[in-house]
Amino acid sequence: MSDGRDHLSKAEITKDALQAGAEAAAQTVGEVASIVTRAVGEVAAAVGGFATEIFEIKDSSQRALAEHGGGAQVEPGADVAALEEGDVAE
Repeated sequence: MSDGRDHLSKAEITKDALQAGAEAAAQTVGEVASIVTRAVGEVAAAVGGFATEIFEIKDSSQRALAEHGGGAQVEPGADVAALEEGDVAE
């Protein structure tokens, strides 16, 4: 007599469980890779924005020092502390 239910072998149940586990693992790896990819992009953008800010601050301070020093030229890489003390090349 059959009760209408399918009878699965132990091997098929094990195979199904392993398949479900592998699918879940693959999905999780994909999600984590997506998160990491977004995070790396966001970090790169933040660092790039910071570098832009630093360049702008440097340029602004050099212009301000040049104006303060009576039109003196500020060489790239000049020592800002020395410039503030008046060692600006005229």
